[in-house]
Amino acid sequence: MSMSIGQGEWVIVCDGAKALILENVGDGKFPNLKTREVLEHKAKATHDLGTDKPGRSSSSVGSGRSAVSQTDWHAQEEESFLADLAAKLDHAVTVHEVKTMVVVAPPRALGFLRQAYGHGLKAAVRAEVDKDLVKMPVHEIEKYLTATH
Repeated sequence: MSMSIGQGEWVIVCDGAKALILENVGDGKFPNLKTREVLEHKAKATHDLGTDKPGRSSSSVGSGRSAVSQTDWHAQEEESFLADLAAKLDHAVTVHEVKTMVVVAPPRALGFLRQAYGHGLKAAVRAEVDKDLVKMPVHEIEKYLTATH
């Protein structure tokens, strides 16, 4: 990996349920990531999210009936969490709280986040890393991002 993280730069480490907003309080040569904020989305059980069983549709010709696919409530919850995170980060860029950032997320979450980037946030994201590091301790994230692999 071996990436330089500038002083004051943010590193966003997230998945669909948790986000760590880290700031480099060190410098590019000796980064020191400190947690600014931790956002967590407490996912509800599927039976609490969706109340109805999947619907059925009738064929317009003949007597055929088929099930309508179940809504993926967890995916919707994750996308909502990531959209809120993108809006929060976009706001931080707009009010000049941060200039640049690195986003680290698993591929699926990264793909959704990209779609939710506002214009300012898109310009501020200096690098993206498609890796799930959200469960790692901060010092391990730091080591992973700055180590030569």
